Amino acid sequence: MPGQIVVGTDGSPAATAAVRWAADDAARRGCPLRLVSVVDHWAYGIAKFPTSGGDPLTRHAERALAAAEAVVREHRPDVPISAEIVEGIPARTLRDKGNEATEIVLGSRGLGGFAGIVVGSVSSHVAGQAPCPVVVVRPGWSGGRGEIVVGVDDSPECDPALAYAFEQARLHGCGLRAVHAWRLPAHPLAPEITYDVEEVREARRRVAEEKLAGPRRGYPDVAVHEESVYGHPVDALIQASRTADLLVVGSRGRGALGSAMLGSVSRGVLHHAGCPVAVVRPPC
Repeated sequence: MPGQIVVGTDGSPAATAAVRWAADDAARRGCPLRLVSVVDHWAYGIAKFPTSGGDPLTRHAERALAAAEAVVREHRPDVPISAEIVEGIPARTLRDKGNEATEIVLGSRGLGGFAGIVVGSVSSHVAGQAPCPVVVVRPGWSGGRGEIVVGVDDSPECDPALAYAFEQARLHGCGLRAVHAWRLPAHPLAPEITYDVEEVREARRRVAEEKLAGPRRGYPDVAVHEESVYGHPVDALIQASRTADLLVVGSRGRGALGSAMLGSVSRGVLHHAGCPVAVVRPPC
């Protein structure tokens, strides 16, 4: 149903952290939470309908959902919950859930055993292909830092990420740090070309300022701190994530399979950020 938050769970510590983050966001948004556990029988050659003793994967999924529901009931008792077990390939199934969700929340890695999740593959695939924002949460995350960080550049893919980041800052009741990383253009075939660094810096600052102008008008109560950093965007965003509650990035990936759909920046921060990461793709 539109307006719900979907969170995938397999009982792993990262999934539990994702469930808590999703419950908090559902409470902030005033929307229901959908707990989903995916059973992939084909990955293990286990019969879909065993003749006796029950299905170990389904039993595991039931336990994972029960544990996730208990976490939500304790942490955010007022959030409406529904739960389902789905038969299928985890990455594809969770990706498709984005058609009926405001956002998808996942742990950074699954159990890798019973749950059938290769470390990092599901979150990377879903973040690269889902039609809604995807938030990836690391195990042990507790939050409370009081800042949202968003990466800013001059691409069209940046616009939906900015809209999501401003909304998250409003929901959290905190400030937004907009990080724009830049480097001097490189011309290997014409190394004699030189640039006025201050002139380039000012031009890049104007790019970020223009990008932020529209969202700022829509969210006048969100305090924005603009930060222009000389360096690679991945390095700048990872550094900023160390004091943030959420890092928001757009994705300009155009690949066909799995994490190839992610751009290099979103892929880099997913692996190394010090806080949950939201990947926001433009509408298809």
